[in-house]
Amino acid sequence: MAGIFKIVMKIKLDYPDDFHDYFSYRLVLILTCDRLLRQDKEMREYSMLAILVGLAIGIGLPMQTSINSRLRNSVGSPFGASLISFAVGTLFLAIMTLIDVHTLGFSTTLFTSQPVWIWLGGLLGVVYLTGNILLFPKLGSVQTVIMPVLGQILAGLLIDNFGWFDSPQSTLTMTRFLGAILVLAGVIITVAAQGRLEQRHNRITETAEKDTATDTDQSGLGIWRALGVVAGMLSAMQTAVNGHLGRVLGSTVHAAFVSFLVGTLGLIVIVLVLRPQFKLIRPTKTPNPWWMWIGGMIGALYVLGNVYLVPVVGTGLAVVIVLVGLMAGSLMIDQFGWFASKKNPISGVQLMGLLVMIVGVALIRVF
Repeated sequence: MAGIFKIVMKIKLDYPDDFHDYFSYRLVLILTCDRLLRQDKEMREYSMLAILVGLAIGIGLPMQTSINSRLRNSVGSPFGASLISFAVGTLFLAIMTLIDVHTLGFSTTLFTSQPVWIWLGGLLGVVYLTGNILLFPKLGSVQTVIMPVLGQILAGLLIDNFGWFDSPQSTLTMTRFLGAILVLAGVIITVAAQGRLEQRHNRITETAEKDTATDTDQSGLGIWRALGVVAGMLSAMQTAVNGHLGRVLGSTVHAAFVSFLVGTLGLIVIVLVLRPQFKLIRPTKTPNPWWMWIGGMIGALYVLGNVYLVPVVGTGLAVVIVLVGLMAGSLMIDQFGWFASKKNPISGVQLMGLLVMIVGVALIRVF
């Protein structure tokens, strides 16, 4: 304090006439710089929290997949399992929304003042979920993971670069593009390279063709791969759309509820058209586990986390962070055999792939 007083007195002696104007200018400048520094620190802490949220919901996604797979075995229909999962998630988010904003409704003026696409996030999620169900028997597990991941990364970078769906705009630089390539390379290493080492094959795609698509020619596989990429792009669009809906409604929880509700209504229409048989059986001799009913809650937290992430870090980085968490969660499920999954110990190759993905995220985040 004494040092500051001496500086002020020196300025007053050197500039007696203009002291008040000069001193006021310097004081405003100092206070402005201090405020900007504090805001920068808060934004860094906010971004770090966003990264942790993204990793957490990414880790939860493969857990939801394992849980819903167990539910599908018990109800006998993938669409029936998806409908139950969405309905549970919708109910969970309805309770959270009532606690947060005390209402499930919203102003009807949004239908005329906002673009139509803000209501399509839930339907995009249903299309992505159904797409994975259809892709698996055609492409096998490896390409069913890689193709949508490629679509998610591409769409995320494009959405950020052009600011589509009113997302925060972030110009695509060579460094960010390199980071995205590293993330995709890490996914390929984690998913495909380990299988290559175990099976002693030169090409993982040849194995997938022999095991899952022996009656499908190469051109047919190309179409399914393209559909996998499109499904991934729709998933990234869902992330951006729900992020904008959260800003419009002023509540991330309310936006997640609306998205899940739309998805549930879409699945009801699909079920009414396809009329799958609903039944509850015990696929094993043991009773059905209680946790097979909570997949919708994990899915609800996933959508809620994405609604929170997009305004903070942008669609592209949100997609990439969640992908890293997804791969980490998949490895943990394989390592420990959670949710009745078969144990498959993590290898050094898979850990290396995860490290490559983290480096890619760092490049996108820093630059």
